[in-house]
Amino acid sequence: MSRPLLEYLPDFLVEEQVLISVSGSQSAALVIPESAWGITLATIARHEKPSPLLVVTATRNEAENLTSDLKNYLGSEQVEIFPAWETLPFERVSPAIETMGQRMKVVYRLTQAAQLPTVIVASSRALAQHLAFRPEELTRLLIRSGSTTEQEKLIDELVAFGYRREYQVEHRGEFAVRGSILDIWPSTTQTPLRIDFWGDVVDRLCEFGVADQRTTSDRPEVEVFPCREFIPTGTVRTNAEALIHSQRWGKEQWERLAAGELFDGMESWMPWLIDEERLLSDLLDEGSLVVTVEPRRLRDRITDLRNEEQESARALAATWNADDSSFPKLYTDWERLLKESSVSLWTMDAVAANQDGKTIAASGWGNRQSWSIKGVQNSKIVARLKTLLADGFKVVVTADGEGSAQSLFRYLSAEGITLAKELTLNGPIPSGACMTVASLERGFLLSDFKLAVVTETELTGRYRTRRNSRLRRSSDIRIFEDLSVGDHVVHEHHGIARFGGLTTRTLGGSNRDYLILEYRGTDRLYLPTDQIESIRPYSSGEKPTLSRMGGADWERSKTKVRSAVSEVADELVALYKERMTTEGRAFNEDTPWQRELEQSFPYQETEDQIKVIKEVKNDMERSAPMDRLICGDVGFGKTEIAVRAAFKAVQDGFQVAILVPTTLLAQQHLETFRSRFAAYPVRVEMLSRFLDSRDVRRVVRGLADGSVDVVIGTHRLLSDDVKYLQLGLLIVDEEQRFGVKHKEAIKGIRTGVDVLSMTATPIPRTLEMSLTGIRDLSVIETPPADRQPILTFVGDYDESAIAEAIRRELLRDGQVFFVHNRVKDIQQVAERIC
Repeated sequence: MSRPLLEYLPDFLVEEQVLISVSGSQSAALVIPESAWGITLATIARHEKPSPLLVVTATRNEAENLTSDLKNYLGSEQVEIFPAWETLPFERVSPAIETMGQRMKVVYRLTQAAQLPTVIVASSRALAQHLAFRPEELTRLLIRSGSTTEQEKLIDELVAFGYRREYQVEHRGEFAVRGSILDIWPSTTQTPLRIDFWGDVVDRLCEFGVADQRTTSDRPEVEVFPCREFIPTGTVRTNAEALIHSQRWGKEQWERLAAGELFDGMESWMPWLIDEERLLSDLLDEGSLVVTVEPRRLRDRITDLRNEEQESARALAATWNADDSSFPKLYTDWERLLKESSVSLWTMDAVAANQDGKTIAASGWGNRQSWSIKGVQNSKIVARLKTLLADGFKVVVTADGEGSAQSLFRYLSAEGITLAKELTLNGPIPSGACMTVASLERGFLLSDFKLAVVTETELTGRYRTRRNSRLRRSSDIRIFEDLSVGDHVVHEHHGIARFGGLTTRTLGGSNRDYLILEYRGTDRLYLPTDQIESIRPYSSGEKPTLSRMGGADWERSKTKVRSAVSEVADELVALYKERMTTEGRAFNEDTPWQRELEQSFPYQETEDQIKVIKEVKNDMERSAPMDRLICGDVGFGKTEIAVRAAFKAVQDGFQVAILVPTTLLAQQHLETFRSRFAAYPVRVEMLSRFLDSRDVRRVVRGLADGSVDVVIGTHRLLSDDVKYLQLGLLIVDEEQRFGVKHKEAIKGIRTGVDVLSMTATPIPRTLEMSLTGIRDLSVIETPPADRQPILTFVGDYDESAIAEAIRRELLRDGQVFFVHNRVKDIQQVAERIC
């Protein structure tokens, strides 16, 4: 999309008498259908400059959805989201660095007249939370390529901003110094940055990859905001010193803060140490417009937050032997929040709460659940679009990406709907129907203005996932992601060495980075970083003996290994010969639909994912049966590989069976595969104990007659009554969960069929077969961008800890699975939790 979508739409709302009548009012109540909230707020915001429009929603998810739509209407730089801390009140855990950085970025823009955003979107929790800093004291660093900056001064400023100095930058909020090079990962950027100094001049400013530490693209400038909202300044340290004597239950924390120490969870003590209550709404100019979306839900949400805070205070006071009445509050109440401010307060609801509401005539496309999952084959949607066009409506079809735009363009054109040829609009909306790339949450229909906007989700039934992933530089080497000083590595020519770190040396008047490899005795090898492909991490279990540079030991070791490999190869010849001579299915190359499906993937693939996808496709296009094992941690993208492989098989007219160990995983895969295949004529079914006997018979008949393309099931798939018309691909998920009996049954259906196995923890036998070449092995080592680590806590059963964990997840609008080990009393446990 070349320009924000709102620039192509008519300025209908400002001309509407309803908005003219409330413009400038201190208070107003708008009744707007939910489908038109985004376009209404975008139009109002465009005419509220220079003061930004503050939009408040009940939950974080609603704020993110609305922010996504507003960015499409107004442009990414014009809309900011103000997030809330993810932590519970008084919890000794620090919020995410990116959360704190984004909050300070929004506040800073509010204090700069030249950088005011058009819209700020905040959840109720974010708005009610006190600020941990003085807005007038908030600063940021602006680093430009070619500018003059003293490196030592910059380092001191980063430390004052709360950044932590490390040997190597791997996470936000860290910086590292190597000679004239300073690496930093700012709190508000998606990638870390490398600053190369020439004296006091920033000679080069560029991004670099965390995995291989190699530079990628240049940047002209970067803004660096603090990575901690709460920093022990002079006032904070003075207050902490006073609390050592008055609140002795927290003496340890007060002493650390009084000493100016930075530590995890220090933000929990912020309410005791700030002198005044500061809120985001206090920073708005007099008369600024605030729109609260569903204010009744807002009030209820803030009330729940306050009650939660009081309960936590009582529980902690009992633990710390303190007076809970002396506990300060992190969240303010509803009356203080907006009622006492001098802003103009408007409300927006989908249903009129009273007769004073002002109504904009807009209606959505109806309940999403009423549309068929077959998506673009839905004749009712096509018929409705034709009716609207016949009535003189301008129809805008939005697609999430260029690939899906082309698919929708071809389909609607084939159905007799003439679309503007340009996929991106270059002027005002033309008469009739047109298409643009804009990832909107939902469309709308404005009858009075003869305008209809319909989204890809509403046409296809495929749910949209917001993404904020960054493109990664292609690289085949990721061996140093977890390498630390003291680890052992193997050089292809010199043998086993100890990794001694990185150093910068000057040769011929130029600086270069070198890896220090320590060998037996005093031998050292300085390996240039651009030759890292010549070494690999040492992976054997026992502690190795270091090699001697120039000695014969390493050559003898390599000779022994070659001999052993030769013996194994002789044994494998017969196995490979039998396998390669078995007649399999050679699938065709990718179809246009295959490419469209892959382009609709709502995340940025990692390099490992792309590599494994190519390996799987190459196996499927060979005549020999595929037998590949994919190893990768949870959340690394194995399921998307299975989705693409399954779709490739279906495109050639073959059926796909997906075997999983549990009914819960089967249900999750069913939802994923149906969502991804929603725009295509692919029938996906499930076989598990969740189905009654009638549905089981229906699915089994569909597999036998070929009407079911993809079946996802547990051990039920291994039953004798399950027959396939033309099975082409078997996918086994979590292979290590199946026993010997089940694997014997799997062998019965895999003869001549391509087999794709996936696991996060391969059993030794499977891993040995893969490593010796009997089965092909693919490994996904790179986590997706911004993947959060899995935290595991083991301890005695504690209902207070369980309640805290559940409340934490519900406050962030998440989901909770509580696993109980006995069926007979599971209902009582559920009632006690509720």
